[in-house]
Amino acid sequence: MKKHYVTVMRGLRAALRAIGVLALLDRWAARSRAGVWVRSLFSIYDLADLLRYDVPWWTFRSADLVSDFLEDKPAARVFEWGSGASTVWLGRRSATVTSVEHDRAWADTMAEVLPGNASLKVVEPLPSSAGVQSAKAGFEGLDFSSYVAAIEATDGDFDLIVIDGRAREVCLERALPRLAEGGLIVLDNVDRARYREAIDKHCPDLNVTWTRGLTPSLPYPTRTALISRSA
Repeated sequence: MKKHYVTVMRGLRAALRAIGVLALLDRWAARSRAGVWVRSLFSIYDLADLLRYDVPWWTFRSADLVSDFLEDKPAARVFEWGSGASTVWLGRRSATVTSVEHDRAWADTMAEVLPGNASLKVVEPLPSSAGVQSAKAGFEGLDFSSYVAAIEATDGDFDLIVIDGRAREVCLERALPRLAEGGLIVLDNVDRARYREAIDKHCPDLNVTWTRGLTPSLPYPTRTALISRSA
């Protein structure tokens, strides 16, 4: 279903470009959040196209809140499980970004657009039914232990930690000890019950802001959670 949708949207993008409508959408996107969302629908799974609009792949509301947060922290250190448009977006708003990716092919794509203040490490899962497992379909029998533990390879605390890759429940648990006072965690796609359950389990005393709304390139609303530890 997802592949069919992407194919349809790519076809529509080509047709709209041919008749000049895509250029009109580009002009709308330059002056309107609604325009960015509509235009981004034709950028789904097209990193180069999506990067033109300077948006991470979270809810627009959560992106606004994180942008405000980073404005007050010009020296912010960011760690990210799962690279993408957010890596470039964060690189423009923070001092350093350390990103970990499980997919080598996607990391090769990211290497072409990676900001100078960002680093990207590939940590592929190992075939095993033991260790840290991902509940996402298609990743059965893979151990993500090293991927989750990659945060330990960088010393110091992080002002912002983004969890948008595999095994997010375990990533959340590992992120908490590395979050600086006054820091913020972004946990995306909390429409999924297992992520909300992980927040309830690991963050009972932390502040959680739930955002729900439009998200770049998606035709339906999603949810992103922001978890903060008071300074």
